[in-house]
Amino acid sequence: MTRRLLDDENPDRLYIVTGGRTRPADDAFDSVTLVVAEGEATPGMQSEHAAILRLSRQPISVVELSAELRLPVSVVRILLGDLHARGKITARHPSARRDPSEIPTPDFLKQVLVGLRNI
Repeated sequence: MTRRLLDDENPDRLYIVTGGRTRPADDAFDSVTLVVAEGEATPGMQSEHAAILRLSRQPISVVELSAELRLPVSVVRILLGDLHARGKITARHPSARRDPSEIPTPDFLKQVLVGLRNI
């Protein structure tokens, strides 16, 4: 079994998958954005969209989806934009702002470090 590089993908197929688009509608998705499905695939849905929903039942990053689907990240970002616009997925960047009460204090982190050193 030989593996093809993503760059060897048939450009006609990628054109059809993205509907001729070369960029996502927004920049909500970078490589480490976590994606979670908010529903199931519907009849008549594009097979790549359905695969994304199946793979993202648990949080998964954009780059992991790209690898699983064997599609370039740029194509996956376009497909994710479609699903996001339909409300089929939610996206969260790992560095998204959190409530300040959720962020550990420096004193707490020092206590953890001391505890680890004592092990």
